[in-house]
Amino acid sequence: MPRTIWSGAISFGLVTVPINMVSATEDHSIRFHQYHLQDMGRVRVRKVCELEDREVSQDEIGKGYELTKTQVIPITDAELSNLPLPTAKAIEIDAFVPLESVDPIRIGEGYYLQPSSQVAAKPYKLLVQALGRSSKAAVAKYAWSGRERLGLLRVKDDVLVLHAMRWPDEIRDPAELLPPPVQVSDEEIEGALALMDTMTTDSLKGEEFQDHYTEAMAQIIEAKREAKPLPEAPEPEQPAQVLDLMAALNASVEQAKAARGEPAEVHEMPKPKKKAAAKKQPAKKATAKKTTARKTSGRRPHSA
Repeated sequence: MPRTIWSGAISFGLVTVPINMVSATEDHSIRFHQYHLQDMGRVRVRKVCELEDREVSQDEIGKGYELTKTQVIPITDAELSNLPLPTAKAIEIDAFVPLESVDPIRIGEGYYLQPSSQVAAKPYKLLVQALGRSSKAAVAKYAWSGRERLGLLRVKDDVLVLHAMRWPDEIRDPAELLPPPVQVSDEEIEGALALMDTMTTDSLKGEEFQDHYTEAMAQIIEAKREAKPLPEAPEPEQPAQVLDLMAALNASVEQAKAARGEPAEVHEMPKPKKKAAAKKQPAKKATAKKTTARKTSGRRPHSA
C-alpha cells in the first residue's frame, strides 16, 4: 500500500469521517540524472547561502516569505500545520453538484481517501453510498501545501477519491485563442460524426493507450548497455495539407476501420449535396448592323 501523505477528516454537516490520504496515481516515466561527459561523474545541485557563500545542510534550511528585498518573514512547518483555518485538518464539504457540470480543465491530481479506523468505516460507507445513489460529486475545501484549496469528492469502485481543483480565477480565458470565423457545412459535420463513431471505444485499454515513449526509451538504454546498434526511428509522416475536407474524412474513416480490423463500408459517409446546374442562357444573336466608327475629337494638342 502507498504511504499516507495526509491525515484528517471529512466534515459532512455534523458527520465526521476520519480519513488517510494516499496518492491515487503512479509515475512510471524513465528519469535521467546529469553527468559530467568527460568522466561521467554525477553533477548535483548544491544549496549555497548567498550571504555566507557556503553550502548549507538540509537542517539549516527553512521557509520564508520575502516582504521586501531586505526583510524576510520566516515560516515554520509547525506554523503551517496550525493555520487558523477550519480546513487545516479537515476536508469541509460545501456543496454537491452533478459531476458532468464540472469543467475537466479545473480537475487536477487524484488521491484515494481511506477510513483511518474501524469507527470511521460506517460514516465512510454512508458517504460512499449517498454519493453513488445521487450520482453527484461533493465540492469541498481543504488546506494543502500552504494554501486553501478546492477539491472534488467522488466515488470510484466504492472508494472515495479527492481531486484537487483549480479556483475559477486560475483558469485563463480562451476567447483570444478562437480561430477566425469560417463556415462548416452540415455534410462536413456529419462526416466528422461518422469518423467519431468509427473511433468510439468502450474502454481506454489496448495497444493504442500504452506509453510507447517509455518503451522506446527502455529499448535505447538496453541497446546501449549491450553495445548493440540503436533501434532505427521510423520516418515521421508529414501532415498533408487538407484541400478537400470531405475526402480527408472519408479516408480517415477507412483508415480507422482498417486499424480495428473492421469490414469496409460499416458507416456510410454522407455525400455532399450536388449543386443544381445553372441553366444556360440562350446566346444572343449578333446584330447585323454595322457599327459606325467614332469620329476622333477635334481638339488640337497643346503647344510646347
